[in-house]
Amino acid sequence: MTKKKKKRPAKQYQLPPHIKRSHQEVAEARAWRPRPPLPRLRLILSTFGLFLLCVGMALSLALPSHFLVQDLRSRGVSAAATVVGVDSKPKYVKVRLVSSPQAGTEVELWDYAGMFPETQTGASMIVTYDPEDPSRILTQSWVKDPPPNLPAYGTAAIAAFFLLGTVALMFRRRWILRNWPSDASVAGSAKAHGSKSVRLTKP
Repeated sequence: MTKKKKKRPAKQYQLPPHIKRSHQEVAEARAWRPRPPLPRLRLILSTFGLFLLCVGMALSLALPSHFLVQDLRSRGVSAAATVVGVDSKPKYVKVRLVSSPQAGTEVELWDYAGMFPETQTGASMIVTYDPEDPSRILTQSWVKDPPPNLPAYGTAAIAAFFLLGTVALMFRRRWILRNWPSDASVAGSAKAHGSKSVRLTKP
C-alpha cells in the first residue's frame, strides 16, 4: 500500500517590500485625491422651491385670463364702447358702454396677464363683457384671438430651468457620493492596503 502524502501546512506569504510600497503609494494617492464639491441638500431644496414658486406664478398669470376668455366666448355680450380714460400709473383702461342694455356703464377693462390693449382716450372699440358681471370685460379681438401670454411663458421657462437644475444637482450629488467615498472609508482603505498580507498554499 502506498502511504498517503501529508499536506504541507499553509504558510503566510508576505509581499515583497517593493510591492508593499507600491500598494501603499496607490492607497495614499487615492486617499489624497481631491473630491469635487458636493452639492448640499439645502441648495437642492432651494432650487426645487424656486421651481415651485415659478410654477405658481405661471399658473396665476395664465389661468385667470384663460378662464375669462372661455367664459366670455360662451356667454359674453358684444357691444360698442368708447374709451374714457387711459392711465399707466397705475395702468388701466376705462371704457363706457354705448350700444348694449348696459349703455352708459363705465367699467375698466380686465387685464390679460397684466397686459392692456394699446388705445387712447376718445377711441372707439368693440368689447365683450359678462352680462352677469360687466366688470369682466375684454376687447372682442382679444376674446376671439388672445395675445401670446408672454409673462406666463417666460415664468414657465424659468420654472423649467430650475427643475433641470434640481435634477442635475441630484444626479451630481449621487455620482460624487458613489465615486468618492467619505474620508473615513478612504483612510481605512489606505490602512488596509498598507498592511495587507496574502496567504498562499503551496502544492
